[in-house]
Amino acid sequence: MFESAELGHKISKTRFKRESPALREALLDAQYDLKQAAAFPVVILINGVDGAGKGETVNLLNAWMDPRLIQTHSFGPPSEEERERPPMWRFWRTLPPKGRVGVLFGSWYTEPILRRVSGNGKQPELDKNISEILHFERMLVREGALLFKFWFHLSKAQQRSRLTELEKDPATRWRVTETDWEHYKHYDKFRRVSQHTLRETSVGDAPWIVVEGKDPEYRSLTVAKALLAGMRSRLDHEPADSVAALSETPPLLAPIDGVRVLDCLDLSQSISKDTYEKALEEWQGKLNLLTRQAKFKKKRSVVAVFEGNDAAGKGGSIRRITAALDARQYQVIPVAAPTEEERAQPYLWRFWRHVPRKGHFALFDRSWYGRVLVERVERFCSQADWMRAYSEINDFEEQLAESSVVVVKFWLSVSEDEQLKRFEERQKTSFKRFKITEDDWRNRKNWEAYSQAVHDMVERTSTEHAPWTLVEANDKNHARLKILRTLTEAIEASL
Repeated sequence: MFESAELGHKISKTRFKRESPALREALLDAQYDLKQAAAFPVVILINGVDGAGKGETVNLLNAWMDPRLIQTHSFGPPSEEERERPPMWRFWRTLPPKGRVGVLFGSWYTEPILRRVSGNGKQPELDKNISEILHFERMLVREGALLFKFWFHLSKAQQRSRLTELEKDPATRWRVTETDWEHYKHYDKFRRVSQHTLRETSVGDAPWIVVEGKDPEYRSLTVAKALLAGMRSRLDHEPADSVAALSETPPLLAPIDGVRVLDCLDLSQSISKDTYEKALEEWQGKLNLLTRQAKFKKKRSVVAVFEGNDAAGKGGSIRRITAALDARQYQVIPVAAPTEEERAQPYLWRFWRHVPRKGHFALFDRSWYGRVLVERVERFCSQADWMRAYSEINDFEEQLAESSVVVVKFWLSVSEDEQLKRFEERQKTSFKRFKITEDDWRNRKNWEAYSQAVHDMVERTSTEHAPWTLVEANDKNHARLKILRTLTEAIEASL
């Protein structure tokens, strides 16, 4: 894959000076058109061989384009804060919004390649990382991102010459480190591992562009022209928004006999007040003791998802959990319609930024499942979007679990009659009126559509690392105890 990047490509300085003004002007025009349209973000990955001109090229792009509209991030070894989250957390936080350009030095490819070359990771681990990267990039592209992946390459002889040249010049000596020379010693293995990784991840919607890095004029024009062509093509052919024209979509997994998982819940289950109060104190005490263990504080965190019918008691259940925790340990995240800032990012972005560090809880009152529930039923996204969301959500939760996050998910279910009773009670009670809205009444008319969406959600996203717990919630006492017990037992099992 690197053969054509070792041919000694060269462009004269005269040609560079002749072509660069027009190219610079066109890039600026494309950048301002991107800002004006705000229809998609541009993500530029900068990877490759040490000394191949990555930094110089990015500096040139910032000089040619408007740097106020470019977010440049460099990724070295993860910080202590970053090590306490899943590996992809730090990349999600730096994704540019629609209408902006993001340049990522040392992207999600760096760590998997380094681990394999150093011997700290085996081939199956690298292949697993490659599969996860493909899923992530596919999601980015389907969410609208224009993704460029540049690999700056030098032959072994060229890299040695380049590092030696930089080291001799007092003005550039600081740019060559012991790490650069250490990597050079393992050049052949770096080449094999990198070539395998690039070959497996150069796909139609996110291909690699391999750039020979020896000649600065050649690499600069190559990168600039590739960016301009990609941005201009997308800006000039951006499809019109099709969400407004969505048609009614059929159920995804309608069972042949008409019996769904929610239909099998025994909603008549109840617990007496005395039994509830004793058990509540017991389970809250157990939860509190678990979260005070040194192992939990250093090695575990918790993401709890609360979904359910309107008025099913999500808020009350969350309060019974937080009553057992130190207020410094948890964050409750109420999820409503996305803000303007959140709409400018992939839909999972606003949830990734709330992933807790070790020893902490994130309690989501509604969650990323809105994509396959509200957005599906209300037709806020296309059928293709909510159908692909199942696998994207499973990928997200698997990454959490692999990073020692205890993922617990609750669906609180009430009957239509019980919901109506609670709605009417809220309307009559002055301090509860804020809990009932026109949307709640409107959603009742879509009861059947929501029931089917919930069935499909449970079928497709209840996994071994993040199973759904279905909670019979007609009786609030029963629901709260079941949730507390399930959460406590999940944390205890992980420890």
